[in-house]
Amino acid sequence: MQVTYYKHFSYALNRDMEFKVYGHAGKVFVVFPAQNGRFFDYENFGMVDALARQINNGQIQLFCVDSIDAESWSLEGQDYDMRINRQESYYHYICDEFYPYLLKIHYESSGRDDEVYTTGCSMGATHALNFFLRRPDLFKGVVALSGVYHASYFFPNYIHPLIYQNSITEYLPNMPKDHPYLDLYRQSKIVVCVGQGAWEDESIADTRIVQAAFEDLGVPAWCDYWGYDVNHDWPWWRTQIAYFVNFFLE
Repeated sequence: MQVTYYKHFSYALNRDMEFKVYGHAGKVFVVFPAQNGRFFDYENFGMVDALARQINNGQIQLFCVDSIDAESWSLEGQDYDMRINRQESYYHYICDEFYPYLLKIHYESSGRDDEVYTTGCSMGATHALNFFLRRPDLFKGVVALSGVYHASYFFPNYIHPLIYQNSITEYLPNMPKDHPYLDLYRQSKIVVCVGQGAWEDESIADTRIVQAAFEDLGVPAWCDYWGYDVNHDWPWWRTQIAYFVNFFLE
């Protein structure tokens, strides 16, 4: 398997950012780490191994990015404005700096312009779904596993326009029926999955809200609820990503 490490400076974040690329060709998946995680976690927790066949066959290529959750979503006891503005700087890093770099790397390794999707587990799923929903012009689909999708989980008792823009369970149900993004959503592949075992209660509740919003907006989305033995943990996420990736290769 071709594995390449990258480090580049982000002007949006005013710091170096790191990421790893797994594979040489195929559909591109931007992988967001779980809460406070790092770009190497997807490999360390066996997720790359779970997709090794598709990666080695040139069917998919993973771009595992770093997070700044410890400076934004997870930075408890600090100024909310500063935290959510830091998250918005991360949004601009991903969309304005990392994404063009990704396209360049992918074309140089594959000679093709392939579709780009997002994915992640837990907080990584939160980012994956949020980035897809906010920028369906860039990302053509998402696999979100066990995410929590209401920003008040991290910013309780607070109203701020940027928090709203990052709170899926608020902005998605309120999206106008004539919003131009809806056509892009309908042309995309959307998977939102959650188990019904330990530590999944918040994710189940939010997934139901997201499912209802998609149904109300007429957006086809695969919202899948796995069994009561399916916990919020890496062994199940390995099984889930290996199962759902085939949907994106059809």
